[in-house]
Amino acid sequence: MNFETLAIHAGQTKDPVYGAVMTPIYQTSTFAFKGVNQPGPFDYSRSGNPTRKALEDCLAALEGGTHGFAFATGMAAEATVLEIFQPGDHLIVHDDLYGGSYRLLAKIVKARGIDVEFIDLRKLDLLAAKTKSNTRGIWIETPTNPMMNLVDLEAISAFAAPKKILTICDNTFLSPYFQRPLEYGIDIIMHSTTKYINGHSDVVGGALIVKDPQLAEKIGFLQNALGTCSSPFDCFLVLRGIKTLAPRMRCHHENALALAHWLERHPKIEAVLHPLLESHPQHQLAKKQMKGGGGTFSFKVKGAEQEAFRLLSAVKLFTLAESLGGVESLIEHPWTMTHISMPEDVRAASGITRNLIRISVGIEHIDDLISDLEQALEKV
Repeated sequence: MNFETLAIHAGQTKDPVYGAVMTPIYQTSTFAFKGVNQPGPFDYSRSGNPTRKALEDCLAALEGGTHGFAFATGMAAEATVLEIFQPGDHLIVHDDLYGGSYRLLAKIVKARGIDVEFIDLRKLDLLAAKTKSNTRGIWIETPTNPMMNLVDLEAISAFAAPKKILTICDNTFLSPYFQRPLEYGIDIIMHSTTKYINGHSDVVGGALIVKDPQLAEKIGFLQNALGTCSSPFDCFLVLRGIKTLAPRMRCHHENALALAHWLERHPKIEAVLHPLLESHPQHQLAKKQMKGGGGTFSFKVKGAEQEAFRLLSAVKLFTLAESLGGVESLIEHPWTMTHISMPEDVRAASGITRNLIRISVGIEHIDDLISDLEQALEKV
């Protein structure tokens, strides 16, 4: 089936009891056994729940995987997958990534005795030089948050697979509608379902998707043992949102690309970071592994922090807030907001500057979005 059909139907059958068309919320902690030593398909909601299973099966189908796992937050998904690694393992991480992921890896995972090394994964020769005999994983964001850099998924997979190195890719920015990393040989896909998957800024959640049965068994065990799973009600909300993922992503893409072109021509803008602009240094890679650009990108205002703050204070339609991927447009300042958990020197080294602004372009009318930024830029 095509993507739009899968988003509405995959994992979701009519309720066998009353015929409900929408997956019911099984808001129960426990399930009755059929008899002594005769459990049903579910016994306890931490271990499995019908509403959660519907979402997990749907996510797996959309990413082209065989097993999906839904978590309470995106960070819960990350924390769970990181339990695969043991003290003494070496983990290579792309050095341009979400501030919350950096905090988890640098402050918590390293303290467990795992050797976390941040490098620029755009440089394959550097990856080869940094790989050790105990390298067990490669952690990828593409496009990166907030610099919109790309990592060549096929090249990373081709390097890692013969060495039995696990590859993990955060696909939050594009969703499976615009990018399916499993198709390029990546082992594990991560999502903050809070963002585009749900799309309505009313729930937090995370997901992992895999093809390999042994990986699925490990992640399923960890999800149950750690208790990081998503609640039935939150799964219901994400299932509801995912049904409109395809048309939303098309609108996000069209609006964001139109806005990026407009900003690129504006005299008060220093640079626009969007992979589908021809000015992006990895534009050809974007056309190879991405089917669209999503709705999130960054740009730099000419000047310094003061000019960025003036713009952020002057917008009326864009909401100054963290997060992304909702139907409404958001705007934020990575240096002082989403990436403040990174040390200043790390922010600077990754290219995050005080005049950098990240926007999540919603599905409002493009003329209204341009008008809002236009009047705000007049204050800069």
